Amino acid sequence: MQRTGASVTIGGTTVKLEGSFPKVGEAAPEFSVVGNDLAEVKLSQFRGRPVVIASVPSLDTAVCDIEARRFNAEAVGLGRDLAVMVVSMDLPFAQKRWCGQAGVDRVVTVSDHRTAGFGQTYGVLIKEMRLLARAVFVVDREGVLRYSQLVPDVGSEPDYAAVLEAVRAVV
Repeated sequence: MQRTGASVTIGGTTVKLEGSFPKVGEAAPEFSVVGNDLAEVKLSQFRGRPVVIASVPSLDTAVCDIEARRFNAEAVGLGRDLAVMVVSMDLPFAQKRWCGQAGVDRVVTVSDHRTAGFGQTYGVLIKEMRLLARAVFVVDREGVLRYSQLVPDVGSEPDYAAVLEAVRAVV
């Protein structure tokens, strides 16, 4: 597995990321993750719709909880066509429980726990911790990556204004 050269901090410690961070303007790399119903979910299933992909360490942490709820709330005003996917290493059962407790209905939570394939493909895998770094990707209707943001400190929220600007450009 190849390192991206990128690193983030988590709990004050700098960690290197595995994989290759995709390039804006190129086709968003396909990936396969696990849905809350244990079925396979692929990016290509959303073709024809704009997609926000938020990579988070765990929905059971305060910042990830805030971020997922924020994207759920923002999605309401951006149209039913927009798909918002939150990817973590959490087990699908935990994600389903979290969605129910949080009342989240516009965000699709998916798990990369089986293969870490999303983390490797998108260059956000913290291999030593088997977690994903915090990042946000915006994909247009044709499957082209139009925006990416790697949050330098895993304990910080993304720049929502920049993400939402990129989303408005593709909806």
